[in-house]
Amino acid sequence: MPEPQNPANNEPRDELPPDDEAPGENPEVSGLFVQKPESVTATKGKDITFVAKVDSSSLTRKPAMKWLKGKWLDLVSKAGKHLQFKESYDRNTKIYTYEMSIIKVVDGDAGGYRCEVTSKDKCDSCTFEVSVQAAQVDQQDNILEAFKRSGDAGEDAGELDFSALLKKRKGKKPEEPKEEVDVWEILKAAKPCDYEKIAFQYGITDLRGMLKMLKKMKGETKKSDVFLSKLDPAYSVDHGKRIQLTVEVADPNATIQWLKNGQEIKPSAKYVFENVGNKRTLTINKCNLSDDAAYECVVGEEKSFTEVFVKEPPVTITKLLDDVHTVEGEKVVFEVEVSEEGANVKWMKDGDELNRETAGSKYRFKKDGKKHILIINEATREDIGTYYVFTSGGESKAELEVEEKELEVLQSIADLTLKAAEQAVFKCEVSDEKVTGKWFKDGVEVEASDRIKISHIGRTHKLTIDDVKPSDAGDYTFVPDGYALSLSAKLNFLEIKIDYIPRQDPPKIHLDASGSGNKNVITVVAGNKLRFDVEVTGEPAPTVCWSKGEQVVCEAEGRVRVETRKTLSSFVIDGAERADEGLYTISVNNPAGEDKAEIFVRIVDVPNPPENVKCTSVGEDSATVTWDPPSFDGGVPIKGYLMERKKTGSARWTKLNFDVYEATTYEAKRMIEGVLYEMRVFAVNGIGISQPSVSSKPFMPIAPTGEPTHLLVDDVTDTTCALKWRPPEKIGAGGIDGYIIEYCKEGSDQWVQANEEPVAKNQYRVKGLPVGEKMLFRVVAVNVAGRSPPAILSQAVTIREIMENPKIRVPRRLRTKLITLVGEKVNLVIPFQGKPRPVVTWFKDDVLLEDRSVGIRTSEVDTILFIRSAERTHSGKYTLSVQIENVSDSADIHIQVVEKPGPPINVVVTDVWGFNAALEWKPPKDDGNCEIIGYTIQKSDKKTEEWFTIYEHNRRPSCTVSDLVMGNEYSFRVFSENICGLSEVPGISKNTAVITKTDLLFKSPPFQEKDMSSSPKFTAPLLDRSVIAGYTVAISCAVRGNPKPKIIWMKNNMTIEGDPKFLMQNNQGVLTLNIRKPSLFDGGRYSCKAVNEFGEDSVECKLEVRVPQEKGDQRSEKLPTVALKCKSPQHITSCHNK
Repeated sequence: MPEPQNPANNEPRDELPPDDEAPGENPEVSGLFVQKPESVTATKGKDITFVAKVDSSSLTRKPAMKWLKGKWLDLVSKAGKHLQFKESYDRNTKIYTYEMSIIKVVDGDAGGYRCEVTSKDKCDSCTFEVSVQAAQVDQQDNILEAFKRSGDAGEDAGELDFSALLKKRKGKKPEEPKEEVDVWEILKAAKPCDYEKIAFQYGITDLRGMLKMLKKMKGETKKSDVFLSKLDPAYSVDHGKRIQLTVEVADPNATIQWLKNGQEIKPSAKYVFENVGNKRTLTINKCNLSDDAAYECVVGEEKSFTEVFVKEPPVTITKLLDDVHTVEGEKVVFEVEVSEEGANVKWMKDGDELNRETAGSKYRFKKDGKKHILIINEATREDIGTYYVFTSGGESKAELEVEEKELEVLQSIADLTLKAAEQAVFKCEVSDEKVTGKWFKDGVEVEASDRIKISHIGRTHKLTIDDVKPSDAGDYTFVPDGYALSLSAKLNFLEIKIDYIPRQDPPKIHLDASGSGNKNVITVVAGNKLRFDVEVTGEPAPTVCWSKGEQVVCEAEGRVRVETRKTLSSFVIDGAERADEGLYTISVNNPAGEDKAEIFVRIVDVPNPPENVKCTSVGEDSATVTWDPPSFDGGVPIKGYLMERKKTGSARWTKLNFDVYEATTYEAKRMIEGVLYEMRVFAVNGIGISQPSVSSKPFMPIAPTGEPTHLLVDDVTDTTCALKWRPPEKIGAGGIDGYIIEYCKEGSDQWVQANEEPVAKNQYRVKGLPVGEKMLFRVVAVNVAGRSPPAILSQAVTIREIMENPKIRVPRRLRTKLITLVGEKVNLVIPFQGKPRPVVTWFKDDVLLEDRSVGIRTSEVDTILFIRSAERTHSGKYTLSVQIENVSDSADIHIQVVEKPGPPINVVVTDVWGFNAALEWKPPKDDGNCEIIGYTIQKSDKKTEEWFTIYEHNRRPSCTVSDLVMGNEYSFRVFSENICGLSEVPGISKNTAVITKTDLLFKSPPFQEKDMSSSPKFTAPLLDRSVIAGYTVAISCAVRGNPKPKIIWMKNNMTIEGDPKFLMQNNQGVLTLNIRKPSLFDGGRYSCKAVNEFGEDSVECKLEVRVPQEKGDQRSEKLPTVALKCKSPQHITSCHNK
């Protein structure tokens, strides 16, 4: 496709313009790409390769690369024959090279692509375009083509286009020429809420690029009197992120309204409204798919529209579909569970999309949270096939097998024995009323006539024969249409003859082979009825005896019985069993003689189930199962076997074959890797199908892993070679059990296995190699599925040790002086390198270390110096020397063992003046093998003898103590301090400091009398009361004032005086009014007023008197008088009621 002429399309499609960026924190963008993929125009059917190079010199870990198409489609999940990815690393330049190859480009590969590289908090991305043109075909320039998906979704088209994969794969119809439509004009005139619908209609998948282009084509928006700035046409936000929609209004006091799809939005934790000046902001937190909608900001009559697109993360399938095996007419349910609620899925059958419009009422679709369900009502044979469900990040499939519904026989037809002119009625009943059938006599279809009538009423089928004739005798069979089933019975015609027979006639058994040595063989299917009629003649009537071996059968009733008539003896077995098989003898005798015949009854049955079903090997989507033939074949040769499988934990068995399979080894295919399966087998003979075998142990289809990667040589000696590798890129559900290492000489193809058991680590040292030989090595990964392809070294390795100069690698903490406490352990591990193994020597203070308390251990790669309990004598300089022949290397390590110091000496009080004292001392004799960093000084007086710290970390050997108390005698002590802490014992002063007393004259201040006069003030108010009539009540308050105030009690603003019902008390400023046995007339507002020469104050309350409620048991006791009192301050003089 040629490049569009509009320059606006040259900008990256997957980036919004500055005004369209969703608010929120963006990752730090840094220029990591050294080379970016370039946009190309590819020819259909050719291969193209895109190369991206990333500089990792500034990164702390390996960067992660993503190749994306369109909005969010991750191309790595589509890797295969059509898409191939490659990665390499250059150690010298520290540049990673990533390649993406598209094999045999198709129309579906056209569109916008993006590659993203991330590493911790750094990221970078770039976009590029792929246009596809047919060979030697001119294409018209059209800016819309830059956004269209490739369209036909054939088998090889659109492998990268998820939408195209979901299209129906029916035969292509020739496209009729369409009238060219200017989509941009339609978009400019449409509402933002219709953008997605129009984009889908015209095949536009790059919504960001479309919105960006549309904004530029619209140019400047029309100025509004209400809005200073309106909402952008559309916004895009990632799932789970937040977004802010901001408008600026002309009137800062304007009231706005936010709408979502025409419905008003209420403020909540999810939707937050902000008003700052003229700006109005709607913040949507934790966006999900339900927020993908049209939004409006309404101010009066004017509106501002926008559309929010939520970028949905890929939806994966967490519970796969199960295969279904059912019969016709049953309901079928396919259920799948996805990772996100409300996600969209597509159902397909054999490449055809299923939906309500095309399928009518045949299919029903349900959603239940994360579960999506496809329901097929009354399945038929036409529904057999493979059903697929697709999400944006995965797919699953299942097979539906529909068998013909088995017909159940409710009543079978019975044998009849009739005489001439009687009526014969054969009747049977089946489970399905709709089943029709035909009647046969001796294999010839019976036609209805005046004498023969055929009827079908409900589930009952009847054949009626009137006026039975000898020609009607024979075998009658009913065969239901469409079922491999037949019901048979026999019509025996009993003919009555009158013959003139001599009185003496020897008995005769009328069989074809009677009296001879041949055996008559009768074959009966187990469970069926055997009726064997034998005609016997003789005069007088002979006696008939049936026997099996030496056992005589003479019962007239029961499962095995004998029915005897005048000239007919019938041997009957109801429900034949295997034990009934054998040689039966019939003998007849009368006075004229005897006769005998033998009949062999052979019982055939369905076989026993196959035995020892087990899985012998597995593949990526297949498994090989073997079994042993059944122990009993039912008396009929085994024709073959039927196999079924199911997923472990499921109750649904799926048939694997409908035609019998003759071998005892079967390879089951079309299985899902990583899922546990079980299998069972049925044996089939000429009689029927056996019971199922015992299920095999669960097995899992697993593919061998990929080959190990990055195989390299880590070390070589004269007889060994150390190899390292990384795990395979593709491991699969089976995991890795270990690795096998093999080697051979260069030029030979005889590979020798180096390890008997697989090794779990990703390294191995091959031993016992010939010196100087060139050897090739390879590594294979093994699991339950077998060996992976080998990883082989690119060139042979010469088995010869490499000379390496000795070098000591001193750990960073040992490059400075090591300080440790006395008694602690010292353990120094110092690695070194060098080949062959160097000679290691330790020195202390330039003298060979021979101290037995210092242990030394040396290996091929490091040396260890350890001291179990450090002493101060272990301090010093330790020198490590490693030497190979004349080349050596050395390193010095300084160890200092320290402890707490001794006490200071000669602590003396050198001077005392006023409230001060001067101290001096000398440093301790033992500094603990480290520097003294300070002193701690404490004091104590002779009275309390308690020590108090004066100074800490005092660096000088002297100090001045101030603020001493006059008249006290003080002692002092000093602790020395180093990095280990304070000394255990202090240095105590030899003399004391005495602070002498001086004469003092006390002058008392003059006394001033305080004026206590104050106006009255109530300190506790009167409280509203509700009392019962007849019970004395008291109301109280508290007042203060000087001189004593005059107290006046009032009811409803009338002074209470001289009424004996009221008792007024004043106790130290607590005023109480007692009302004796109040009645309803005593209710009202009571107030108390206090007055003196400095002022007055008053309080009031409401008293409610209630009538007592009548009760069954009246209490005679009176409630005690209740008085509420509040004490006034002690200095207030008491006042009393006048």
